[in-house]
Amino acid sequence: MKKAFLTILFLSFSLILAACNNEETEPFTIGVIPAQTEGSMENAMNKLQTTLTEGLNQDVEIEVYPDYNGVVEAMNYDKINMAFFGPLTYVVAHEKSGAQAILTQLVEGEPFYHSYIITHAENEWNSLEALLETTEEIDFAFGDQNSTSGSLIPSIELQDRGVYQSEDEHSFQSIRYTGSHDATALAVQNKQVDAGAIDSAIYNQLVESEKVNGDQLKIIWESDKLFQYPWAVHAETDEETINKIKQTFLSIDDEEILDAFGATGFTEATNEDYESIRQAAIKEGIIEE
Repeated sequence: MKKAFLTILFLSFSLILAACNNEETEPFTIGVIPAQTEGSMENAMNKLQTTLTEGLNQDVEIEVYPDYNGVVEAMNYDKINMAFFGPLTYVVAHEKSGAQAILTQLVEGEPFYHSYIITHAENEWNSLEALLETTEEIDFAFGDQNSTSGSLIPSIELQDRGVYQSEDEHSFQSIRYTGSHDATALAVQNKQVDAGAIDSAIYNQLVESEKVNGDQLKIIWESDKLFQYPWAVHAETDEETINKIKQTFLSIDDEEILDAFGATGFTEATNEDYESIRQAAIKEGIIEE
């Protein structure tokens, strides 16, 4: 009887220990929006995963999601611990699940970027005003529907100019969504569309890396400054983990990792940095005030 009791006690202790070990080794998961097409980000994400695994002293798994909304939902349903959001998807995630911005990237030392509208260099238009003189002949491209610079900000600009209300109500010959910034740049370069909206930092990085031909493209509109894309943690993330994440990101100087985000470095960010985007999202009815 005593032997049986000891055996049961030992087995119970083993199960508890195994459960604890499983909990300790559970990976820290990160979801990333498709700022560029997934294949072009793969190697950089592998490097970032290794860097964060060392910095957090914990296994880290990074997944590039096929669309922006997928990352928001993953955070909302507790499937990820951290995410790289666009500013718009961040304010939506903050509203839904309490996600907290802790970092953003720097571009030439500044945590800002712009929305661009670009066209092919051979086209006669040198300004948005000129382009919009014949909207009924223009095929226009946005990026992802949940993109800040590829959709939200340029769509508000076009609304203010009276030529766009929605995907189904507009003055253009056609509207399409390419799904990513590099796809938009290539669509304009290849004359599949007449003009498109794109993230300025990614546009510049695509040109510098010669993934697109800068001589075949020109910028005809630039938005006001936008605060850069945030890295945000789950609402229940502890301060020790947050500090480790910050320290690791702030020390990153690997060019391939930085180039994947059109960045020259990283810096700290807060929820308040995205108030202007929140107000734009309220204006568009994406979130409630």
